[in-house]
Amino acid sequence: MFRRRVELHPIRKLKEFFWPSSGWKRSFQYGWRRVWRLSGTPHAIALGVAAGVFASCTPLFGFHILLAMLVAWVIRGNLVASALGTFVGNPLTFPFIFLVVYEVGTFMIGVPVGHVDPDIEGMVQQAGAFDRLLPHIVPLLVGAVPVGIVSGCVFYVITRSGVEAYQSRRRKLLEERASARVDAAAKSAGTGDMGMTKGDAA
Repeated sequence: MFRRRVELHPIRKLKEFFWPSSGWKRSFQYGWRRVWRLSGTPHAIALGVAAGVFASCTPLFGFHILLAMLVAWVIRGNLVASALGTFVGNPLTFPFIFLVVYEVGTFMIGVPVGHVDPDIEGMVQQAGAFDRLLPHIVPLLVGAVPVGIVSGCVFYVITRSGVEAYQSRRRKLLEERASARVDAAAKSAGTGDMGMTKGDAA
């Protein structure tokens, strides 16, 4: 669905991930236009985007799209919109997202930053590298839930209003085009009738 026609070299892929050739501003604009043009109700599309935003707040890198589609399926959102919604999480926004998520997580756990409940740590304790990451992973997982829900709700409202406005303009444009075609057909028929009348009179 999102694959390129010509496959990029792995190094080029990495560069495009951190800095798209079209620039982040145009990439965001393109993403939002894709969302607005999706077929479906504004509610379903907005739910899908909200699911993608929620998934982007989790530290489950590599599984954001799968998680977004799963959440969208559960809440009956648009699956394509959920995949597009994960674009909210990118190298420019991830530092800010996970800073907020981490702070919220440590506050909810109720322990100082860099520490975690010994009982939790003992349950999932593994090798040394994981031991050092564990005090940071737990707050990220815990904090991702409320931050993801709030962020998803915000994007739901923004997306729904945008989709409704776009679909309303599109319906109006289609109605104007249909009306113009009817008027053109009526004028053409009227001209034909006048020509036949003149021919009969002659």
